[in-house]
Amino acid sequence: MTATPAERPAERIGGWLLAPLAWLLVSLLGTLLVVARFVAVLLTPEMAAVLNGQIAGDKALWYTSFIFAVAMGGYTLWLTVAFFKRRRLVPKHYIIWLLVTILLALKAFAFSPVSDTLALRQLLFPLLAAALIVPYFKRSQRVKKTFVNP
Repeated sequence: MTATPAERPAERIGGWLLAPLAWLLVSLLGTLLVVARFVAVLLTPEMAAVLNGQIAGDKALWYTSFIFAVAMGGYTLWLTVAFFKRRRLVPKHYIIWLLVTILLALKAFAFSPVSDTLALRQLLFPLLAAALIVPYFKRSQRVKKTFVNP
């Protein structure tokens, strides 16, 4: 007698799912480092004085960037935990997370005072990841069998 789909255990994270997991973990580490640098600016008296000496518009942009970095770090951490728990909502949220990373890379490309080469490199990796991972998450039977937990 065969088990019904609800009775079958979820597949383990493996195969091609290791690549999206690795991308997520590296992004989590990078985001946490960015947040740590922001916090270091706030905690260092010299840097805090420099920040307070900026005009209001620059200060607002800095604090906005800090808030987005913390929010992205929290979302990435939450998604990583959900990935390891094999939650059912991971494929949808992973795609949303990829789109947010593309939007942030586009923002950096358009508004940051960095060279075009560096900005394009920062934009290339999220675009490539989305181009490869989104179709895999949408069509793969392994993804459907892995992320089954409520």
